[in-house]
Amino acid sequence: MPTPGGRAGTPLTARRTSLLPPHIPDSLAPRAHPYARAFGLVCVVLIGAWLGLLIVGSVRTPVGPMDTRMTLRPSFSGGTKINVSPLGALELRSHAAPLRLDVDVDQLNPERSQALVNHPERIAGLQEEITGDVTAGTTDLAVRSVVAVVSGATALGLAVYRRPRRAAAAGGLALALLAASGVAAYATWNPKSVLEPKFSGLLSSAPSVVGSARNIVSDFDVYQQELARLVTNVTKLYDATATLPTYQPDPTTMRVLHVSDIHLNPAAWHIIESLVEQYEIDVIIDSGDTMDHGTAAENGFLDPVSDLGAPYVWARGNHDSEETQESLERRKGVHVLDDGEPVNVAGLRIAGIGDPQFTPDRSVKPSGDDEERAAGRELAAAIRAEKAAGEPVDIAVAHNPEAARETAGTVPLVLAGHTHNRKTHTLDGGTRLMVQGSTGGSGLRAVEGDEPDDIQASVLYLDRDTRRLQAWDEITLGGLGLSTAEVSRRLPKENSPGGTPSPSGSSTAPGGSGPPRETAPDASPAPTPTTSG
Repeated sequence: MPTPGGRAGTPLTARRTSLLPPHIPDSLAPRAHPYARAFGLVCVVLIGAWLGLLIVGSVRTPVGPMDTRMTLRPSFSGGTKINVSPLGALELRSHAAPLRLDVDVDQLNPERSQALVNHPERIAGLQEEITGDVTAGTTDLAVRSVVAVVSGATALGLAVYRRPRRAAAAGGLALALLAASGVAAYATWNPKSVLEPKFSGLLSSAPSVVGSARNIVSDFDVYQQELARLVTNVTKLYDATATLPTYQPDPTTMRVLHVSDIHLNPAAWHIIESLVEQYEIDVIIDSGDTMDHGTAAENGFLDPVSDLGAPYVWARGNHDSEETQESLERRKGVHVLDDGEPVNVAGLRIAGIGDPQFTPDRSVKPSGDDEERAAGRELAAAIRAEKAAGEPVDIAVAHNPEAARETAGTVPLVLAGHTHNRKTHTLDGGTRLMVQGSTGGSGLRAVEGDEPDDIQASVLYLDRDTRRLQAWDEITLGGLGLSTAEVSRRLPKENSPGGTPSPSGSSTAPGGSGPPRETAPDASPAPTPTTSG
């Protein structure tokens, strides 16, 4: 007679035991370690949740005049990425969570965009419209993402474990992880991130997409208003038929292009000329090391300087000779800075000093930082004398940051180069030190590494009345250079929404002696290779 649950004459227990090798007792059968089982469950949950988001975790929603697709993606850094194909992409540091919001602009809705173009007064109400669209889209996306994450994790758990309870546990854990990520995103939500977008894409599109800088210090709802501005800019770009719309800079700002350490790279002149045209630059400031050896044979390299489309202000670097300086002094549209004597250019009062050292190659032993600091003190003394005479200096320039630091408290802004490493610091007395990377990609020495250095420059926005820095764009070019770029908008803390506007005029250095104490930078620069030039 057959035994229930088994073959005839074979007990059920014997059948189970027969599945193991005859020499291993049932009590010694291997079992997975609890940590291993937990790790396996987490892997199943993460993979299943990712597959669920990939397959069904996106929604199509209108945002103003644009048709977009919103998607949640796993990410280590979080944030929001707005893809404006084929112009480029905007990245916003909107939140810190393991989820990133991707917004793909699929197309411009003809009816809504035409209504906006034909009736510009509707732009005033675009803020509320976009706020409602974004809220509706993100709510729909949140619901769909919950369904996608739980369904994906549950389905994969069922496929792997073949046990409904384990599959349900996978779905529950996925829901808990998504909820925790949502809480983290909410806790770290930064609505002001839209004021400091990072643009990557066509260089010619960057000024029009990001727009001109503004002094935003009031308490209005920044996120919606600035998002509306970005959407309006993109709308105008998409609406153009054959060419991009003309960039219209804010008339209340002056635009200064800061370049440095060109090191005989002829591509730098084309890049500078392009930036001058696209951003409608008022003045170019070069903080030195235009040459490599400062020889008379190199002076022909300076020929394009007079045709860049804006006045050119220059301070000597340690690779530039006195002969280089004399050659530049004879050229039209060039203003050479030295000995702290100020020049008035494009409504700005600028003072600088040439690098006291000339070290074009390793055969010349440098004198060290003491000589640089002495030159910086000479520049600071000249700036204080100008202020005492009732003509304060707006911008100081020195090639070496060691010299530039000595101007702390005497001037609102000081520019430097030399290190080929872009950095921004706030010194004692409120002076902001901006060290530029190499606009020449470190010149010929760039071929010494595995890959050439990036080409870097910055556009500084200054209030036309107070001459104070309002914002700046950090521009990094690599690869094709002229066609692709990365542009990061930065705001000084005092000019951020809700901040206290910086006072007019320069503050005096306390005591006026001793090296200044350097405080933490208020904007994190993109990391670049450190090179001394």
